Amino acid sequence: MKKFNPNKNIIITLIIVILVVTVLSVTIAKRAVGNSTNIVQSTVNDTMAIVDKVITAPIRWIEDGANSVKNLFVTFEENERLKEKLDSYDELAQSNENYQREIDALKEELALNETLTNYDKITANVINRSPDTWQDMLIVDQGTKDGVEINMAVMSQKGLIGRVIEVNAASSKVELLTSENQNSNHFPVRISGEDGENFGILSSYDQKEKSLVITQLTGSSTLKEGDVVQTSGLGGNSPADLAIGTVVSTTKDEFGLDTKVYVKPYAQMYDIQAVTIIKRLAGDE
Repeated sequence: MKKFNPNKNIIITLIIVILVVTVLSVTIAKRAVGNSTNIVQSTVNDTMAIVDKVITAPIRWIEDGANSVKNLFVTFEENERLKEKLDSYDELAQSNENYQREIDALKEELALNETLTNYDKITANVINRSPDTWQDMLIVDQGTKDGVEINMAVMSQKGLIGRVIEVNAASSKVELLTSENQNSNHFPVRISGEDGENFGILSSYDQKEKSLVITQLTGSSTLKEGDVVQTSGLGGNSPADLAIGTVVSTTKDEFGLDTKVYVKPYAQMYDIQAVTIIKRLAGDE
């Protein structure tokens, strides 16, 4: 059996190392002299490149994965911050819109008050309107301490919307003209046109036609579309000449005896922010 000689292996290893170093030295020296590469240099370079790729590829893959996960978390955090800013912007925009609606409502009441110079009046804000009684009534923030009394007429925007039916110290309840309460204290009205005047009672609201309805009509004047409807002041519960709306059509009742007059109100009854309560004619006590 051949005996293993470690010295011989060491000598062979050293020779190989010396040859490699020599080849590299020669290659580098030739490269410094000229631009062309020989087969040995190319082989060494390609081998080193392949080894570098094999060794570094997993490391780069791990680094790329880690960077992707990091970027994903950064993007998620940025999206959350943007969502918060967007929510804040939406809230601010809605708040500004609500403020603008209140300002517009107050401007309308101011314009209305300027047309009611012959009356003592009280401006009030709507503080409650229940969905269950939306068509019937609303609550305002003025009461007996402000001079409000039962049966006072209430206006909004450009026309009559109802009357006060209940008064507390700091609030009042207003029954709207759109109420279905058949026992409400209806307004006596006057219809003025080119042919003269007619009188009647503002008795109900037609939900389908979106119109107020006048019944118990008296007078011989021919009614036309666009004739102006105002309070007549008859009965003493409300002052005269408060604007209500204009005539849109007329029809006979189911028995053919009474004429029903449909009136488009000046004031819309759905979005009411502020109202004007008519106390009395200016100077009256």
